[in-house]
Amino acid sequence: MTDEVATEAVSIANRTDFANWAIERARAIVVQQGGDLALAARDMNEPAIAEAGNALGQAITEALLEVFDGLLEE
Repeated sequence: MTDEVATEAVSIANRTDFANWAIERARAIVVQQGGDLALAARDMNEPAIAEAGNALGQAITEALLEVFDGLLEE
């Protein structure tokens, strides 16, 4: 999947805010990327599983870097 997850500015003032953000972001990533991985696994298509798994990992990495970059701005 190549659709982008819509992003908006979120204020993270404490651990609870971060945990809530992380949970919601993880849900969005799994909804966006998880379907491709499930289909590939169902079909036992190893190249597609690898591609979907890499896309899921990339989406997670981008989400973490987004937060890190936001922390550096302050």
